[in-house]
Amino acid sequence: MDIPAYTERARGGPCFVCAFLAGDPNYRHDLVFDDGDHVAFLDRYPTMLGRTIVAPRSHVEHLVRDLDRDAYLRLQDVVYRVARAVEATVATERVYVLSLGSHQGNSHVHWVVAPLPPGTPYERQQYHALMAENGVMAMSQEQASTLAAQIRTHL
Repeated sequence: MDIPAYTERARGGPCFVCAFLAGDPNYRHDLVFDDGDHVAFLDRYPTMLGRTIVAPRSHVEHLVRDLDRDAYLRLQDVVYRVARAVEATVATERVYVLSLGSHQGNSHVHWVVAPLPPGTPYERQQYHALMAENGVMAMSQEQASTLAAQIRTHL
């Protein structure tokens, strides 16, 4: 993975969630879930099999200031459901769930659901497992589409 190019794209390109939702082919992802208010899709640069992004459809940039309590809780319900579906699909020791991005890049509020594979050595867990700098998984489009379909069956 070209980390400098990714950083430039995240900081200077369009919002990756909004571009995906608009159908921009440069921001293609495999959709896992869409209820009209929220979406979940496979991470384009997964560091773990099944790594999934959950986001509100509307462009929201601050998790607690831009969402009222009810909207926040609805989003959390989707995160929970997607995490359970991911865990039912891929072998998982633990599911990491975290909100990433900032106003400086990837500003659209999103949650990352990242399933840690069983047997991952401790020194390769936690932040190490999440960082693209430590490598991303190579998946064909067919493999990604199949995985997304498998996760959908558990939703």
